[in-house]
Amino acid sequence: MNLSDMKVETLEVNGIKYPVKIHYEKRDNCAVSIRKKAINIRIPSFLGREERSGQLIKLKRWAIDKLRENPEKFKPEIHIEYKNGDILTVDDVEYTLKIELKDKQGSSARVEGKAIQLAISSNLSKEMQNKHISTLLSRCIAKKRIPELKGRIDELNKMHFNQPLGRIFFKHNKSNWGSCSTLGNINISTRLLFAPKDVLEYVCAHELAHLIERNHSERFWRLVEKAVPDYKGKIKWLKENRFIWADDMKLG
Repeated sequence: MNLSDMKVETLEVNGIKYPVKIHYEKRDNCAVSIRKKAINIRIPSFLGREERSGQLIKLKRWAIDKLRENPEKFKPEIHIEYKNGDILTVDDVEYTLKIELKDKQGSSARVEGKAIQLAISSNLSKEMQNKHISTLLSRCIAKKRIPELKGRIDELNKMHFNQPLGRIFFKHNKSNWGSCSTLGNINISTRLLFAPKDVLEYVCAHELAHLIERNHSERFWRLVEKAVPDYKGKIKWLKENRFIWADDMKLG
């Protein structure tokens, strides 16, 4: 066995299948970690077969316990596979995807009426082609919806917060739903392009409240509740729905 050999297994917990990557390495101790893409188990390559098997059982049990304790935290990524002719609904508007594979280096997209034209490099793997489509779709829709986002944030700010605003962006951010800076700049994740309007509004209000209160204090939540009285329902939706570029979901 090589010092850095690896094998892949599958572990099913609560009806969800998790890839398990078992690494045999030049190391002194065993380790296990749970990531979005896989459970990683690391075993010293010098261990004998029996001891190696015992360590694997112990580490898998630890992973199973953690997954059962907090299934949402470790929920695997969900990736949508797009096909030519698919209908994409954004804020009650339906767009038809026109996907064409072309022998070129890069990929591109544009919106033409109710159609999104995508020219995707045929030189890429299926997985990379789909990633290109996802990224290009988010850019197209974000560009089209940014005036609406700016208008809604401005309206919420005037009604409930009255804070100086900086620049407002949709940002391809996988680590959070939204963020704001001390300069009043507000970023909203492109993953929310496909969320209900009231959920997007809650995230906007959340970030506006941070312009007054930087932490999640009681005062902060009172500010949020004033703008969005049923905000707890929106938080529940965000926790339960993971789509396209799903990852750890949190608010800044």
